[in-house]
Amino acid sequence: MHLQILTTLTLALSTLTTASSAINDFNCRPQNNSNPVVFLHGLGATYYEDLNLLQAFLQTQGFCTFAETYGAYDGFPFVGGLRPLADSAKEIAAYIKRVAHETGADKVDIVGHSEGAMQSLYVPKFEDGVSEIVERIVSIAPPTRGTTFIGLYNLAYILGDASREIIGGLLRAVGCPACDDLGPDGAAVERLNDGMPIVQAGNRLTVIASKFDEMVTPTSTSFVHEDGVENVWVQDLCPDDRIGHIGEAYDLHVWNIVKNALRDQVGKKFTCVPALG
Repeated sequence: MHLQILTTLTLALSTLTTASSAINDFNCRPQNNSNPVVFLHGLGATYYEDLNLLQAFLQTQGFCTFAETYGAYDGFPFVGGLRPLADSAKEIAAYIKRVAHETGADKVDIVGHSEGAMQSLYVPKFEDGVSEIVERIVSIAPPTRGTTFIGLYNLAYILGDASREIIGGLLRAVGCPACDDLGPDGAAVERLNDGMPIVQAGNRLTVIASKFDEMVTPTSTSFVHEDGVENVWVQDLCPDDRIGHIGEAYDLHVWNIVKNALRDQVGKKFTCVPALG
């Protein structure tokens, strides 16, 4: 069985030479009756780096995948996700609608990692016309209730709220308002957790987190505690996987959990590869 898993990984890696053309192929038609899948990268990443290997893997499983860099500054498209989450959300909403329109699909699924996972929750809730065309959402390590970034944000409060505002101002000044948005009491975090449901009617959410995530801390901050939400620790299925935050995008176990979530088979067992993390 390990050979089967490794063969699947090899197939996924072999698609990397054509991944750039396979992504955003609006003529693609899924081979497994699935919806088009829109991928949202993490902070500081791009559409072609972060979730690209996961896309390649899912392409070998018959899925059609789509992605776009969001939140980059004009003239510098090589680092995405830096701009305020509210600004990026509008870009993402327009792209999701474009994918649905150009593929002719009634529904679209979303897979996000880190900031992209946060956006997978944020966009359907706040951007008009998105939740109606979204069916499944798979969020990998979202900082749903804010992250202390390895505990560093705790230092921001050393002098109380005043020092937190100073740190937030510095982050915005150096060009990363998204970093401020994702911290404790960040604008996007506060808005997402406004007391109203995060998951919108007709949307099905799976949240995936690792107990060894060193960036989204505390790790349990990712989970959404609402009826019908599937909250999954990677270690629930593969106890020996010590994968960290960045590695979650490249982890074969996470890929299998994502695939199963997109097939409405959350919790389905698969063979774990020893010490993959």
